[in-house]
Amino acid sequence: LFRSGSGSSSVLHRRFTVWSSRMAEVEETLKRIQSQKGVQGVIVVNSDGIPIKSTMDNSTTVQYAGQMLNLLLKARGTVRDIDPQNDLTFLRIRSKKNEIMVAPDKDYFLIVIQNPCE
Repeated sequence: LFRSGSGSSSVLHRRFTVWSSRMAEVEETLKRIQSQKGVQGVIVVNSDGIPIKSTMDNSTTVQYAGQMLNLLLKARGTVRDIDPQNDLTFLRIRSKKNEIMVAPDKDYFLIVIQNPCE
């Protein structure tokens, strides 16, 4: 990737351009979700449970990331125990105060916290 020569810098530039474009798409998607009525927060967490993007304060973000990772792993295991060829695609929890939606992916998961009454 970092070899000398004229071709390597253009490859690096193209990769950076693609990465920048994807990050802009992610930012735009998070803004769109956050702007929805009733949304209290949006958190993106990597597969290790480390928050990488959040619209919430740090302590709330860390708490949700850790707890949702544990619940997500348990729910995914339960789905696979029932049917080994199945997988968890979405998790929705509704409580008296809010609704938590978790969308898992291979490397990340998205948490959206919203007020269900708004």
